Amino acid sequence: MGCVFSLFSSLWSSPALALTNIKLLDVSYKDCPAELAEGNVTSGGSSLPAACYIITGKAKNTSGKTLYDADVFGRILDANNEPALQNRNRVGSIAEVPPGVSDFEIRITVPANQPTPLKLKKFKASGFTTKVTPIF
Repeated sequence: MGCVFSLFSSLWSSPALALTNIKLLDVSYKDCPAELAEGNVTSGGSSLPAACYIITGKAKNTSGKTLYDADVFGRILDANNEPALQNRNRVGSIAEVPPGVSDFEIRITVPANQPTPLKLKKFKASGFTTKVTPIF
């Protein structure tokens, strides 16, 4: 019975998702516009005020295909070389990256007491050749 189930499930299985690297260029940051920054708090709750920033840059997709759900990784350090995002290297995602070079923006929130300027290090991304469907 197990062999029959395996055979049938392999016939209806979804195609494998290929993870593709995306080079990130000209990565920098700017303050959030006032309407995005209003009411920001850290994961510690409303007692911990936060600063809002937009990470910007260019994503270079050399695969020739549109990539989806690209995870963006990097290190964000404050002016004292301390991590601005504790225990976290994934800073966000880009929903869709077309072939070639395109602009991207990711909103981040860091504790308001982190001294600036922030330092953005080792930024990279990887996306999928098809949209990723979450399983709940």
